[in-house]
Amino acid sequence: MISAFFIFNQKGEVLISRLYRTDFKRSIADVFRIQVVSNSDVRSPIITLGSTSFFHVRMNNLYIVAVTKTNANAALVFEFCYRFINIAKSYFGKVDEESVKNNFVLIYELIDEICDFGYPQNSEIDTLKSYITTESIVSTAIAAEESSKITSQATGATSWRRGDVKYKKNEAFVDVVETVNLSMSAKGTTLRADVDGHIQMRAYLSGTPECKFGLNDKLVIDKSEHGTSDAVELDDCRFHQCVRLHDFNSTRTISFIPPDGEFELMRCVTNSSSLQNTINPMQRTHNSYRSTSNVKLPLRIIPTVNEIGTSQVQYTITIKTSFDNKLSATNVVLRIPTPLNTTSVDCKVANGKAKYVPAENVVVWKLPRIQGGQECTFTGTAYLTSTTTRQVWARPPIDVDFQVLMFTASGLIVRFLKVFEKGNYQSIKWVRYLTKAEGTYQIRVSVRIVCQG
Repeated sequence: MISAFFIFNQKGEVLISRLYRTDFKRSIADVFRIQVVSNSDVRSPIITLGSTSFFHVRMNNLYIVAVTKTNANAALVFEFCYRFINIAKSYFGKVDEESVKNNFVLIYELIDEICDFGYPQNSEIDTLKSYITTESIVSTAIAAEESSKITSQATGATSWRRGDVKYKKNEAFVDVVETVNLSMSAKGTTLRADVDGHIQMRAYLSGTPECKFGLNDKLVIDKSEHGTSDAVELDDCRFHQCVRLHDFNSTRTISFIPPDGEFELMRCVTNSSSLQNTINPMQRTHNSYRSTSNVKLPLRIIPTVNEIGTSQVQYTITIKTSFDNKLSATNVVLRIPTPLNTTSVDCKVANGKAKYVPAENVVVWKLPRIQGGQECTFTGTAYLTSTTTRQVWARPPIDVDFQVLMFTASGLIVRFLKVFEKGNYQSIKWVRYLTKAEGTYQIRVSVRIVCQG
């Protein structure tokens, strides 16, 4: 699949080179240097020259490059490049030119281990650290003891976990994190509403535990199925490789032996338009889930904007919550656009603080907390430089950032999490929900023009 692997610095100098096959010579690096590094017009991460394709990733002024002559799976090649970056970070921290030069022997060991004849092999960090060691990771005193565990782990069914993990306190933490993406028209019509979500887990469990994880009973995976009005519909689900999905279709439960520490168990997207992706347990190896219907919007923004002649713009922006009064939204930030010829803005708020930022042509309204059922209003007047003609204003949308704990926009819930281990120890399980928006929650503005008398 991959014929060659290179790391270039920003000058085009080769720091690392490895030829996995004989269909290339090292001079192929000169082609990439001339066609990509020296060409500032190149924007695409994939460049095909004749029968040769270059896949590259930029990282701290480095080019991580994979080269092939075959019709390779682009997603797999990029996954290999990003896996290499993550592995390198776990070994020597920041991946830059200096660290590559200081650790070139280790890097050659790693790329020879994770790729064999151009085909990616074991890239689990914990497993690699068992037998590709540096002084700072494993001392020579325990190297002999560790080597006895390598073979079974590298070839076993659970390469992502060692069997001798021990904790005094056995705990499992589950975070269901969802990011809401909204585009609403000036008339209040939802143009697009979707949720990107993932389930993050931290497992501090002894031995080799078997975990069972249950989601909503009313869970529809395939859009061709017809769920009830209150069903949670997931268009696309992707899971960590440790997950076994044989019972998922019937009981909505997943079984897995978790990696030790923190990992992403599941990822999803929910949106208001019908997508064609459905779950395929035999093919999906990435950890994600996707859902497309019944998106619950935690905040409703009602803007009223009036242009008074050519000298003023008046704003009344109201925030309404749509979640239980026991919950609250925190770190709420509204970025309210103003015309380019604004000189100052008179802001009035009963909650939080509002400030005009001239460099960005926005009013930033920050609210530390909004309780469920609460309603907050911003009123303001933007004063414009006097002109003989009305200035054309693009009227960008209002951007909203927020976080809401113990609330999911998709409606996804964790019914249970059970841990089974031959030691029969007691474990503590924690589940937390977080819904947030970061520059993806936008409400378009309709401006009413009022003539001065």
